[in-house]
Amino acid sequence: MTVFRQTLGPTTYTFGHLVELMAKASPRRSGDELAGCAAETDAERAAAQWALADVPLDLFLTELLVPAETDDVTRLVLEQHDAAAYRQISHLTVGGLRDWLLDTVTRDDAADRLAGIRWALTPEMVAAVSKLMRNQDLVTVARAVQVTTAFRTTVGLPGRLSTRLQPNHPTDDPRGITAATLDGLLLGAGDAVIGINPATDSPQAVSDLLHLLDDVRQRYEIPTQSCVLTHVTTSIGLIEAGAPVDLVFQSIAGTQGANEGFGVTIDLLREANEAARSLRRGTVGDNVMYLETGQGSVLSADAHLGTEGRPVDQQTLEARAYAVARDLDPFLINTVVGFIGPEYLYDGKQVVRAGLEDHFCAKLLGLQMGADVCYTNHTEADQDDMDVLLTLLAAARVGFVICVPGADDVMLGYQSLGFHDALYARDLFGTRPAPEFEEWLTRCGLMSESGRVLPVDPSTSVLRTLGAGA
Repeated sequence: MTVFRQTLGPTTYTFGHLVELMAKASPRRSGDELAGCAAETDAERAAAQWALADVPLDLFLTELLVPAETDDVTRLVLEQHDAAAYRQISHLTVGGLRDWLLDTVTRDDAADRLAGIRWALTPEMVAAVSKLMRNQDLVTVARAVQVTTAFRTTVGLPGRLSTRLQPNHPTDDPRGITAATLDGLLLGAGDAVIGINPATDSPQAVSDLLHLLDDVRQRYEIPTQSCVLTHVTTSIGLIEAGAPVDLVFQSIAGTQGANEGFGVTIDLLREANEAARSLRRGTVGDNVMYLETGQGSVLSADAHLGTEGRPVDQQTLEARAYAVARDLDPFLINTVVGFIGPEYLYDGKQVVRAGLEDHFCAKLLGLQMGADVCYTNHTEADQDDMDVLLTLLAAARVGFVICVPGADDVMLGYQSLGFHDALYARDLFGTRPAPEFEEWLTRCGLMSESGRVLPVDPSTSVLRTLGAGA
């Protein structure tokens, strides 16, 4: 066990384990304070960051933050590690890796070089280097990473910003869901997925919603994919029953205990992945999983203790969830960054920082990371904070964002982005929807060749029958 020391002025700070060093080097957040692992002062945090910068990357392969004997996510992290690719960065410290990343993004071949170390990095290494980075560093490096996935649309291409159209309704009323879907389509949303959080996990209700979305998709020949965000076991059962399942959804986390709290194991997730792939419903790709994460979920499940019973910081645990995700080669993964509440991310500053960390870490590990730019109403945050995070994520070339009518999710009871917010980001950065979806929008007279949403004549719109149905 390595003990770390750092002297700042007259004070020498001691950190008894890599778990403790990682936690105290984290930018301040309420979840770590709740778990009892946060730095007690800004000076202690700075000392921890100085000490962390000198830690060799090799140490993360021998001093495990969560024991492999008791945690299958740790075992998966070790199985994924590519020793051959690692040789090009094995001489680096955490601080050296930060310098290497910031130097690499200035090169013309940055995307290829970053892809080349994707499997050399463990989630813990990526979490560690993110703790030494300012927000602009997180944006700059993430912007240089290229990740592309495909099903019926292609997400993550340069110059593109995709959206999840989230037509939730408190009672799963088909008319309300249809109206919200129409609202989103008219505003150019839905190229990443049209995805519903159902009010019930009843297989029959989920099946009804799947058929509703699939009927809309086929009737209007919309090149997109649908998903009803139900438990993975429900989706497997519906696949066996012949329901039109495009993407299989599941929330995942960074420890075995937290995943068990979600009712899943790595083997079960692999089974679901294979079941969805067997349907061969994709037209331009076969990525079939849609995964969701968020800082604080492991602490919320009381499954956050690591080596020697020490609490692991929530950002590192979040990064470990990405090991589970990349095992499944998903189409989409998103962080619901401010959804859990102020106990874990207290205010807008913490939400913005966490959103950038999650996007950076997941993308560097090779995932199509999107974000639900959101907050709960008892958090010290407002829509201005969401504007800041959306703008920063768009600058970092986020794959997709989630949008609901009026930025107010009436089913889940939190604030997110509206369809107009995505239009703002596309206009600001000159980005377009996924190419397959953009061609459909243009063909239907919903978007101009310059990428602007067009006013619609209800009497002639191809979607007029959808509006009548609502």
